[in-house]
Amino acid sequence: MAIIQAENGRLVRRMAGELLVLEPWGENALRVRATFDAELPANDWALLPRPEAEGAVIETDGRSGSITCGKITATIGPGGDLHFFNQKGACFLREQWRERGEMDGHGLYEVTSALRIPGRHFLPHTGGDYQLTVRFEPNPGEKIFGMGQYQDGCLDKMGTTLELAHRNSQASVPFFISNKGYGMLWNNPAIGRVTFAKNTTEWVASATKAMDYWICAGDSPAQIEALYSSAVGRAPMMPDYAMGFWQCKLRYRTQEELLQVAREHKRRGLPLSVIVCDFFHWPYQGDWRFDPLEWPDPKAMVEELAALGIELMVSIWPYVDTRSENFQEMHDRGLLARVERGVPFSMYGCGNTLPYDPTHPEARKFVWETVKKNYYDLGIRVFWLDEAEPECAVYDFDNYRYHAGSVLQVGNLYPVRYAQTFYEGLLAAGEKLPLNLLRCAWAGSARYGALVWSGDIGTTFETLRQQLAAGLSMAVAGIPWWTTDIGGFHGGNQDDPAYRELLVRWFQFGAFCPVFRLHGCRENGFPSDSPNKAGTGGPNEVWSYGEEVYDILKDYLFLRERLHDYIKEAMEAASRCGTPPMRPLWYDFPSDRRAWEVEDCYLFGSSLLVAPVLYPGMRTRELYLPEGDYWTDPYTGTRYEGGRSITVDAPLNRIPVLARGEAQLPIL
Repeated sequence: MAIIQAENGRLVRRMAGELLVLEPWGENALRVRATFDAELPANDWALLPRPEAEGAVIETDGRSGSITCGKITATIGPGGDLHFFNQKGACFLREQWRERGEMDGHGLYEVTSALRIPGRHFLPHTGGDYQLTVRFEPNPGEKIFGMGQYQDGCLDKMGTTLELAHRNSQASVPFFISNKGYGMLWNNPAIGRVTFAKNTTEWVASATKAMDYWICAGDSPAQIEALYSSAVGRAPMMPDYAMGFWQCKLRYRTQEELLQVAREHKRRGLPLSVIVCDFFHWPYQGDWRFDPLEWPDPKAMVEELAALGIELMVSIWPYVDTRSENFQEMHDRGLLARVERGVPFSMYGCGNTLPYDPTHPEARKFVWETVKKNYYDLGIRVFWLDEAEPECAVYDFDNYRYHAGSVLQVGNLYPVRYAQTFYEGLLAAGEKLPLNLLRCAWAGSARYGALVWSGDIGTTFETLRQQLAAGLSMAVAGIPWWTTDIGGFHGGNQDDPAYRELLVRWFQFGAFCPVFRLHGCRENGFPSDSPNKAGTGGPNEVWSYGEEVYDILKDYLFLRERLHDYIKEAMEAASRCGTPPMRPLWYDFPSDRRAWEVEDCYLFGSSLLVAPVLYPGMRTRELYLPEGDYWTDPYTGTRYEGGRSITVDAPLNRIPVLARGEAQLPIL
């Protein structure tokens, strides 16, 4: 017989070897864990330490029980099944059991389903871990938003299956907000999958010791986001320089080439906040220093850029080439990821490499101390932490192991610990507002100053549409600092009119993203002149695409500058209460049912509705205006009442934006 009781402010059930624990974890929130080990694992994973929770109420008769924390109540039935209710008593989520029984008046156990499918299923592996499956009943009409970055173009994730794993351009951040008034974090870094289907919601972890998720209830999406961001940590305040324009390409080969681009920006009187020294500026991967043949005086370069008001961001890769000056020491000290079988490297990139292991504290210390000596001490304080998944030549997740465990168990932690390496190093060095660019994230990355971009994506309008969904999904999942390679990464002919149109539309979209950054591997580049280095893409400056395009891009550079104070307010809100600067319409207008359907427009800050042009040849744009306020077209002065769709002009030089209510914004 199951034993359910209150223990130290927690609701605990023990039955047939399973330990199930529900406990308050912040206001209106519960943490739910289960294991077949004697005790729960000590890991908090994405969650910050448990905050003080006042007023939690626990009731139990020994066979069933309930726990209430503010606006959320969870119950455990006699069969062990879990139900979750809001403050109005409505059940918004319940486990899906197909073997559940009830005790009748004679003490007999009545089977209610012959399927024998449990809501929580621990399938043991040899050696002690389990494959975990957790199932929930579907909610009719439910919509699911968040979950991180997937290149599927789906903002509403209902009806999708998502791999809970990182890849180049894919970041699993397993938190979602439901239109049913709750949010849920799958607090497990194991490789797995989730399916939001019509007949079931099913979470799977490939190898784990425990079930672990965090769930909250709220009156609005903003309240739910605030609860979640408080539980996993919010982004710090974005530094002022990061809100301007970032110039980047694959790649500036030499110190002089990079400086010439910076000087040309200033000669033309164009705003430029950050310029990027991209990959293979080093002798070998893992040296984490400039190659003196091509970058003879980086300190002087940093000083000249600073005099121009420009920050230098330097690319860091986590890989260590077997020929690197640091490889042998890091290998011998166990500071590199390990390969379980086969050849002892995981990635080929102009050499055989293994990534450093950021789950190992000593590895984090070694890498930061090397970077500090070779970059930070020269005046460089912004780092591009590329390959943050990390990317593998073959994604055999079962073949790699970290200090914290096998990749099957903990693989999704990698980008969090990678960001932690540099965030904590920069803080210790005296930086007040660290920021680093990464290609991946997991839950909790935001608290380490992680700015995430959407990876090595294509150069098509279809890809552009996918980035809109990806950016909004990352925002809901608690990653407020997000950007994308304007124009896409792979290819793009500077002289092709069709590509120029795409670049213009992407640039306009980028001007209304949290970070405004031009990057890509354009055509007409240069092959590598060394077997140890990658080649380069072609020109990718704003003046590289002809005079007509240049005039349009120049206007948006200055528009971004005029919006600086407005963007700063949005970043302050993200740091203070977790509100993402870029967000779906329903976030601010949850009572408008039509707002939950819109996937091609978004809010940038609280007062701008942005309607990017997502198809070639489009010169008008239909869009929906949420009800509850009025909206003004800054280009025409026309005022529209909300709660209806309108059609506006979208000539090549204009992205449709509308100001909310009384907002006075310097669009023109």
